[in-house]
Amino acid sequence: MNSAEIRQKFLDFFASKQHQIVPSAPIVVKDDPTLMFINSGMAPFKDYFLGNKPAPYKRIADTQKCLRVSGKHNDLEEVGYDTYHHTMFEMLGNWSFGDYFKKEALEWSWELLTEVYKLPKDRLYVSVFQGDASENLEMDQDAFNIWKTMIAEDRILMGNKKDNFWEMGDTGPCGPCSEIHVDLRTDEERVQVDGKSLVNNDHPQVVEIWNNVFMEFNRLADGSLVKLPAQHVDTGMGFERLCMAIQGKRSNYDTDVFQPLIQFVAKEAGVVYGENEKTDIAIRVISDHIRAIAFTIADGQLPSNNKAGYVIRRILRRAVRYGFTFLDFKKPFLYKLAAVLADQMETVFPELKQQLSFVQRVIEEEENAFLRTLENGLKRLDALEAKFKENNNTIDGKTAFELYDTFGFPLDLTALIAREKSLTVDEAGFGVEMEQQKNRSRNASASEQSDWVIVQPDVTTEFVGYDCNVSDSHIVRYRQVKTKTKSEYHIVLDRTPFYAESGGQVGDTGYLVSDSEQIEVLDTKKENDLILHIAAKLPQNIEAAFRSEIDFERRNYIRKNHSATHLLHAALRKVLGEHVQQKGSLVNEKVLRFDFSHFAKVEDAQIREIEHIVNERVRQSIPLEEQRNVPIAQAKEMGATALFGEKYGEYVRVIAFDREHSVELCGGTHVYNTGEIGYFKIVSESSVAAGVRRIEAVTAKIAEDFVQAQLDELHAVREVLNTQSNVSGAVQKLQDDNKALQKQLEQFELKQLSGLKDTLAQKVHQLNGVNLVAEQVEVSNADHLKKLAFDMRQVVDNLILVLAAEIDGKPQIAVMLSDNLVAEKNMNASQMVRELAKEIKGGGGGQPFYATAGGKDSSGLQAVPGKAVELVKSIING
Repeated sequence: MNSAEIRQKFLDFFASKQHQIVPSAPIVVKDDPTLMFINSGMAPFKDYFLGNKPAPYKRIADTQKCLRVSGKHNDLEEVGYDTYHHTMFEMLGNWSFGDYFKKEALEWSWELLTEVYKLPKDRLYVSVFQGDASENLEMDQDAFNIWKTMIAEDRILMGNKKDNFWEMGDTGPCGPCSEIHVDLRTDEERVQVDGKSLVNNDHPQVVEIWNNVFMEFNRLADGSLVKLPAQHVDTGMGFERLCMAIQGKRSNYDTDVFQPLIQFVAKEAGVVYGENEKTDIAIRVISDHIRAIAFTIADGQLPSNNKAGYVIRRILRRAVRYGFTFLDFKKPFLYKLAAVLADQMETVFPELKQQLSFVQRVIEEEENAFLRTLENGLKRLDALEAKFKENNNTIDGKTAFELYDTFGFPLDLTALIAREKSLTVDEAGFGVEMEQQKNRSRNASASEQSDWVIVQPDVTTEFVGYDCNVSDSHIVRYRQVKTKTKSEYHIVLDRTPFYAESGGQVGDTGYLVSDSEQIEVLDTKKENDLILHIAAKLPQNIEAAFRSEIDFERRNYIRKNHSATHLLHAALRKVLGEHVQQKGSLVNEKVLRFDFSHFAKVEDAQIREIEHIVNERVRQSIPLEEQRNVPIAQAKEMGATALFGEKYGEYVRVIAFDREHSVELCGGTHVYNTGEIGYFKIVSESSVAAGVRRIEAVTAKIAEDFVQAQLDELHAVREVLNTQSNVSGAVQKLQDDNKALQKQLEQFELKQLSGLKDTLAQKVHQLNGVNLVAEQVEVSNADHLKKLAFDMRQVVDNLILVLAAEIDGKPQIAVMLSDNLVAEKNMNASQMVRELAKEIKGGGGGQPFYATAGGKDSSGLQAVPGKAVELVKSIING
């Protein structure tokens, strides 16, 4: 049975049990501050478990893309070394929201595994929660009794809280769980050691494949447990492990989930998979990591230097590093794998195939950038090699951490390079630096969050902000959040006009007004599906009636900018091509920022055409067509643009400004007709990442102010140039005149340099057959200092030249040696310049015959010539 059949049989089985089959949510999380990525199958359904919104179906099943590389669930370091941990993986799952419970869940899981997938019953073990006295939790007798009807008691194992009590985090829904493990060892191995002794002991062939979680409790911030009003089932089965078990393999990587990728990498590297442990590990790492990289990019997360983007960049660089070190890949190679993966996953996750060229372009550019970074890091190690030799042949922990933090060198790569240079690495010192960084990060992000205080149970929020700027409201719940620098309150209302930050549009601000007080709303954010009104203080009377008022003037500018992004998107596709896809946006009251896929700079003429199209739509005063609760299939038939990486429900909101030009799925606020935008002006166009461009623009009065400021600037330039017509001609004349003067100045400086060379040639000190010139000189730039040194080398034999100069306010030193002194007397300009640089509190290096140094203390320059004389004497007398 191949992997595609295994996946489909799971979905078909639960469809036959009246489960609604839903698509995978995007792997990148946007509205949950506790998660960067979906890390389990239940994560997209948190709101249903938390009671923030009702589940659309009582029973659901799916296969969910998951990523575990940070936080509590972090498998990164095991990936490639063992047989069953991965970064990106599929989680097959079935859920019951207040419907069936333990009996059905356990019986169905056993039926599917043994009757549909035909796994041998004598290779399966199950576990149940043994209870925990410290939590006053009893053994899960119900699960035990159910299992007894299907499996021998000696194959039912007791599990402790660590293994058999599942929690989504420090707080929230939780409960006992029952795991199913499979023993994939040979019959001979099974005879020698009983499989149940290996369960949950990290044995590579005795692995958990399915976990049935029974959500019965809610963990509060104080650590206590309270019963949930309804009982839920949350199950998760690792797809890759299931394939290993069904296909009779001893490793996930031996299944058809990974083999196409593995064989492609092996062929590219010119090696045979299975013959060498080091190359095998590298191939497994690469084959795993490309899945995480490609799917996160396809779901809208570009590699970057912060948050989720940094995680993806780190995974990508880890893959490149393994290829570079163990497979001799010195050029980009990862991007080629994306095509293999896209073909493999087209039927279940088509989004990768649909964006393949874009994903490949981003990956290839990231690979090129990191290969350059690797090269720079290696140069950094070479430059510091002499320092390490002086330090007991050890790369100190601070330098090792700098290589990790700045150049992306993992510690094991630094250690590998160190061995090649007969050096060691201070790993303990590296650990200290790493822990200090983690502490800084933890301290910066640490927050203390209280439990929700429920004011009105079982009341959900109604958003009325599309139709109203003011509403009557009551507080449903609230909580306090404390960070190192501030304390704030999150308030949830039963009815609100406040738009929560989402889809690139910032959150509303405004006031909650009662008969006795006014509370300022500083921001509005979304946590899963809760609308959080953020305030510095709570109302004195929590149960009072409030009038919720948004800052309408601010909202008015925001909605003008938001509608303008829709017009801009349509114009970009018309001018640049249908390949243009939105890759991010920011809409606030001051500016709109729009990121989109495109592989070249948008030319000035194209910018003008795009502006013209948008402003033409503005002048036409096209009315807004808004449709709510449209079935998503119907919306797509209408031609509505859906964004990759966005999570859409079964019913969506469709925004159109002339269906021929702009139809999009969107939850934001908009103008009632395009004429309200007033005027649209692009203020910048730039590159964000490989294949992604960014346009920033302004509208309405801010656009007028921008144009007026440009006109004022032009008027000022005309005044300075004393011209009212041909400004560009006058500027061109200034540039031509400046170039002519620069050329004259250069010729004058070169003439001075020639005179300075002649003067220095007269100041030779002879020391034991060596001609020493050590002087402080005046030159205008570093290039002239270098030219002077090389010119002196041509006119003075057996030369040791030391030049000290202040250039642009900073001290510099140059050392030049004749070739015969380097070859015959083993002199080294790099070593000499490093010693001399101590006088200017600096450092440097270079080649044996020529080296330079910079520093911080110009007052030390006058001491350099004297120290040079002493240094040369000590070398000669050596």
